[in-house]
Amino acid sequence: MSRATVIGFGKSGVAAARLLKREGWEVQLSDSATAESLAERNTSETLLQQQQELAAEQITVKFGQSPDLNGANLPELIVVSPGVPWDVPVLNKARELGIEIIGEIELAWRHLQPLPWVGITGTNGKTTTTSLIAAVFQAAGLNAPACGNIGYAACEVALSWEGRGDTEEEDTENSFPASPRLPVSASPSFSASPRLPVFASSSLDWIIAELSSYQIESSTSLAPRIGVWTTFTPDHLARHKTLENYYNIKAKLLQQSELQVFNGDDAYLSKVGLSTWPNAYWTSVKGRDFLISEKGFYIQDGWVVEKLTATSTPERIVKVSALRMVGEHNQQNLLMAVAAARLAGINADAIARGISEFPGVAHRLEHICTWEGINFINDSKATNYDAAEVGLASVDTPAILIAGGEAKAGDDTAWLAQIQSKAAAVLLIGSAAPAFAQRLKEVGYYTYEIVETMEKAIPRSAELAKQYQAPVVLLSPACASFDQYPNFEVRGDHFRQLCLAWVENSKPSKLELLT
Repeated sequence: MSRATVIGFGKSGVAAARLLKREGWEVQLSDSATAESLAERNTSETLLQQQQELAAEQITVKFGQSPDLNGANLPELIVVSPGVPWDVPVLNKARELGIEIIGEIELAWRHLQPLPWVGITGTNGKTTTTSLIAAVFQAAGLNAPACGNIGYAACEVALSWEGRGDTEEEDTENSFPASPRLPVSASPSFSASPRLPVFASSSLDWIIAELSSYQIESSTSLAPRIGVWTTFTPDHLARHKTLENYYNIKAKLLQQSELQVFNGDDAYLSKVGLSTWPNAYWTSVKGRDFLISEKGFYIQDGWVVEKLTATSTPERIVKVSALRMVGEHNQQNLLMAVAAARLAGINADAIARGISEFPGVAHRLEHICTWEGINFINDSKATNYDAAEVGLASVDTPAILIAGGEAKAGDDTAWLAQIQSKAAAVLLIGSAAPAFAQRLKEVGYYTYEIVETMEKAIPRSAELAKQYQAPVVLLSPACASFDQYPNFEVRGDHFRQLCLAWVENSKPSKLELLT
């Protein structure tokens, strides 16, 4: 029996291990984190249940250690979860030993390759664009699950598509829905049951995959039918070292895509432009005159307009007002979603329906609640300076901004300028708080406080919003979450929970109303 090792005990790693086991591999799943630290991120009950299920499937699980490559029984394949750096010592040693190393996305691609994929990448905007594309495809009656960097792990989709077991005994609470359409997105930490519903080979129509640079880096043959590149600004440089490396990783996905869609309003992408991507479809929110190609999608007179060839007549597809989300960046996302849908052959009516029904994306400018005229908005997905700048630019101002977490490398100049222009006050949390405070002082901004935690930030933000008559409290951290939370979703969920609790606790009691 062939041996495989999967590194990383998240949902991607677990799904990859199960997929390999079903294909007849002897599988070991390892994670350098200890069982205790993993339990802290989830719950000890969930972790124990997961271990028991994997043991029942004869998948060996090892915590607190890297795979041992010193013995005689070496694996023939190593599958790496997205969060594992591509150059850690154990992988370098595996390369020296001639062991094949691939990412979880690559494994899923090898199983789902008969299906057409839309692959979406970019520094910012890819989650909204991916979710919007999936919503439009599903409005057209297509089974097109969102997966990859959002939604399901791609190997979870591969497991469901090829199926196993009896669907009549499907555990509907813990598996994919029994309806013929998967949801736009979901983000379970673990699959609570190994049973997955059976899908006939014809029941999945498209794969809509958000792809991070980490996932592209570890994929060798991934080649979507349609590739979409939303934005490009410096990010993840601690892992990728140089901007050129980061760009080349993203570019690989588009180079291997049959059709290519680019955000023509992005400063970096528009600069490389037609000289590098002569056959791509370009977009612009500024109108046809700003389209850098003779074919593409643009906004004119309140409509999304398509021009599929140099000689074709422009055609109106959908009104921009159909989209409920605000901000120019969301109009850019809209253009790229429409482009993907039209290139996939979806008609204008289905596109309009999908866009008008799209509620937005959790953790990306998500409206949580309103308290005494103050809107609390969750932008936890803004994990870098550029995304946080866009978030602050998109809300009513002046705003009370909550920022901080685990700082990333990058240029904070434009973000700081936006704070000076739009923020009445800034509350700083997490490990980045002292450094952010210093940067704010350096640019002459002094209306900030270090509050350290989200629990302290919410009541203080409400007080400051009243004091400054600010219409918005905005969580837009400009940071990763790993200093205080396992991921940005948990951080955003905590913000939501605290905001709703604040509103509930602030309601006057019946006794107060009577007096």
